[in-house]
Amino acid sequence: MALRFIGTTSDNGDCPTLYEVEGTDGILVQGDRVTDPGLLAGLRDVKESEAFVTVPRDLLVRFAPRSGPHGMIPFADAAHLFRDFEHSAWRLETRRGYASDRGTPKWDRWRRGEDISAEPDNEWRINVREQTARGKRIERVRLVDSPPTEGQRFLLESGLGNVAAGEDIRNLTRAEAGRIGLPDRDFWLFDARTLVRFVFDEQDTTLGVTVSEDPAEVVAACQVRDAAWHHATPTAEFQQRVGSLM
Repeated sequence: MALRFIGTTSDNGDCPTLYEVEGTDGILVQGDRVTDPGLLAGLRDVKESEAFVTVPRDLLVRFAPRSGPHGMIPFADAAHLFRDFEHSAWRLETRRGYASDRGTPKWDRWRRGEDISAEPDNEWRINVREQTARGKRIERVRLVDSPPTEGQRFLLESGLGNVAAGEDIRNLTRAEAGRIGLPDRDFWLFDARTLVRFVFDEQDTTLGVTVSEDPAEVVAACQVRDAAWHHATPTAEFQQRVGSLM
């Protein structure tokens, strides 16, 4: 089983931190080990296999998920939000590649060296044009490794077509994302009110999404959005910066 970073309230990468145990509904908590005999004596029903840590309450309030994979729905069931949102749709993309990209003819054309930055509009870009023409904002931040993975290089080139349609896509190095404490999980945030989190398998395939309007979860996502947006770089500028690595 693999761990996926959720969030931390610590500085410089120290504990405490929360992780999601992928493929389960378990959350792993990293914190300072409890060694005080008085505290340990007050614990109940302790098994030999158990250990104990302390973390700030704020870590759990800000990052502990309140809905797990058991509440997962197909992504298609949330697709109406891309038409129905009132003012903003914001995405964080954290993975090193997506199965949904690798299985497309566009991916094959890109691997053959064809220019995919200015292809005809598809359903996504048509909707982007319609929504932004009404004054709405569609924005996203993509994390990029150094050097970029194959999947990230594909998105840097294909994203230019989405930008031309009106979507504001910006990029952030994974190192910088770690420095400012961004979670390692993908989500959409609609109108700073509805949080849609992705659930992936180990092959980067989207299994579904979970939807939440829990105020604490939404506020935490808004904080992630604000930090990521402040540090991220527009796609065209970022592409020039990392061009020598691609």
